[in-house]
Amino acid sequence: MKKSLLFALSTVLLSASEMLSPVSVIDINGTAKDLVIHNQTMDIATDMGHIEIYDISTNKKIDEVSIPDVKDFMGDIVPARVMSSDFIDDKYLLLSDSGKGGYSDLFIYQNSKVTQILSADDKVSIIKARFIDKEHILFGFLSNEVALFDLGSKKELYRMQLSESKFSDFALNEDRTKAVFSCESGELSVVDVKSGKVDKILKGLNLDNVYKVDFKKDKISAAGQDRRGSIYNVKSGKGEYIQGNFLIYATALSPSSDLVAFAMNEENDIMIYNSDTKSKKFVLKGQKSTLNSIVFVDEDRLYSASDDSSVMVWNLKEKR
Repeated sequence: MKKSLLFALSTVLLSASEMLSPVSVIDINGTAKDLVIHNQTMDIATDMGHIEIYDISTNKKIDEVSIPDVKDFMGDIVPARVMSSDFIDDKYLLLSDSGKGGYSDLFIYQNSKVTQILSADDKVSIIKARFIDKEHILFGFLSNEVALFDLGSKKELYRMQLSESKFSDFALNEDRTKAVFSCESGELSVVDVKSGKVDKILKGLNLDNVYKVDFKKDKISAAGQDRRGSIYNVKSGKGEYIQGNFLIYATALSPSSDLVAFAMNEENDIMIYNSDTKSKKFVLKGQKSTLNSIVFVDEDRLYSASDDSSVMVWNLKEKR
């Protein structure tokens, strides 16, 4: 009976919002693990040892950066899984699995040259990395530690333990001065990037693992294992959640933070809400497998990636 009521309610909610299909699909070599927008390009990190770079005005591939293959635990030579990527000025960052003991490799690509910065010998399990500026990188560790790394000295300027819970994700604000870290406890830590100190703990909306977060203006969105899509106001520390009917694996805020996207159901549909009123604006249908990344270009355009070789292109002003 409960399932029938839930299905009926979902049908009513879907019909009250505009349904959209992808305007285009980008086929990549491998599975997309991370999406990053910068200037007029998008970098797609893959599990096949490279990032693919696309012009977002045409959705055409314009370049590719590859890193060396690795040995897996069986001793076989395989492509490195690029878990995280970023770009600043003329530098690309590629964080990958070393294939050894869960440790990470870190590469910088600049002037047509790939330089390895960290290897398995450094014994670090970094899950996500982002540039703060051209000489500093923020790390999120599996152990839920945050560190600021100096490229010149190749040393950490600090490393702070945020909690005993396992790390899930982090996101930077627009000027890269603050970051929000999520973990399996459901609590979010807002961190000052320069010092590594926690400015604020956001809690109460998610009661389990928060898979993904985003941070725009003074809002933070959180995608939860507890089927809650949460939206916090950073200044007040307060917020609300939208109840989904399946594990919510991905989220994103538009540049203005007026719109928020959540992967809200088992069909991998992306729901677009007004982040203030929580009213549903759009339902994006067509994702083929479990979502792992959503990123807005502007208030009308966004991309999404799943555990497959397709990146979906969406335009909220166009129907297909």
